[in-house]
Amino acid sequence: MLLRFLDEYIEGEASPCCCRKEKNVKEDEDYGLSESLNERKNIFREMTRFLKIRCKREDSNEECEKIGGRLMKKSWSDCGCESCLSWMNDDGDYRLHFVVKEPLNDGENCRGRRPSENVIFLHGFICSCSFWTETVFPCFSEKVNQDYRLIAIDLLGFGKSPKPRDCMYTLKEHVEMIEKSVIQPLKLDTFHLVAHSMGCIIALAIAAKYPTCVKSITLVAPPYSPSEGNDACLKALANMAGKKLWPPLAFGSSFMSWYEHLGRCICFLYCRNHRIWESILKFITLKRELHFLIIDLPRHTHHSAWSSMHNVICGGAKFMDTYLRISTEAGVIINIIQGNKDEVVPIECCINLKKKAPNAEINIIPNANHKTVLFGREKEFANSLEHTWASSS
Repeated sequence: MLLRFLDEYIEGEASPCCCRKEKNVKEDEDYGLSESLNERKNIFREMTRFLKIRCKREDSNEECEKIGGRLMKKSWSDCGCESCLSWMNDDGDYRLHFVVKEPLNDGENCRGRRPSENVIFLHGFICSCSFWTETVFPCFSEKVNQDYRLIAIDLLGFGKSPKPRDCMYTLKEHVEMIEKSVIQPLKLDTFHLVAHSMGCIIALAIAAKYPTCVKSITLVAPPYSPSEGNDACLKALANMAGKKLWPPLAFGSSFMSWYEHLGRCICFLYCRNHRIWESILKFITLKRELHFLIIDLPRHTHHSAWSSMHNVICGGAKFMDTYLRISTEAGVIINIIQGNKDEVVPIECCINLKKKAPNAEINIIPNANHKTVLFGREKEFANSLEHTWASSS
């Protein structure tokens, strides 16, 4: 109620939200919206309906045609620092931010050598390309440094990539932005995919769209949910962010995924004021530079995180089985890496995924969780990737 009043007072009208339980099945399926946006049940949504507080929700397709228009401006509740707004431009033709580590054999003296391999790295939820560039990139062998072009992407809505308000951050939009920003400009005819968490769903969508171009897929802690049934999205929400009070990580995930406006309040307090919090942490820890995960944590808007959570992690559940079938039939090598103590993505996810992709290779890491499946074992992880890439040649 308060956020609605502030939106109308500061911006002239309330921001679109999902408080109203109205569903157009055909429209949602065509556009790729998740049922978890409008059909999740919690006490605050029921109170809103009881009090007949109707939140204005623009037509999603119409919103996405307003590139460069009013909605492209930042919200008053989002950060307005130069770093967070660096993606904005006047013509609305924005592209994803990505980091490329070019192979050393691309020099003038290396003519006649075979073309370099391409690898696209996709990070997970509320991260950035630093998840890969600060960990795995320095650990590859001389052969990879010589022959492989490594491309780490900031996904739409995260890191230094665009965070438009006129976007619902659907799986389709994430894939299209990667095509527009990376695959087409760099003319990638063949490539490998490496993805963590939410990025795994996007990687499978890319592989299904380019089955003859993708040579291998490495999925790290994939949030897989079966596609069976009409409520696949709601089941995915319950599996990945069920209503729990403990442990703290599960509670935070649940809170931010089920309660839209309360989550926006948290983002307002933390993300909008991230520079203040970073200064406080530097003062307390007596460090001039903070860990990249702390820097990445607020580098999103509530809209980009909320929509990606529901439309990619939950909404992607409707398509996962189809994507796996296409990749399996195309002979794409699928390698799954999972920690046996992952509290974010249950180990049952990779077991169920294996049933849909029998040829997939599963590597369970003992005593590893959602992050330590990579952190602390970067060299071993890099060696595993190199083995997968070599086996696809």
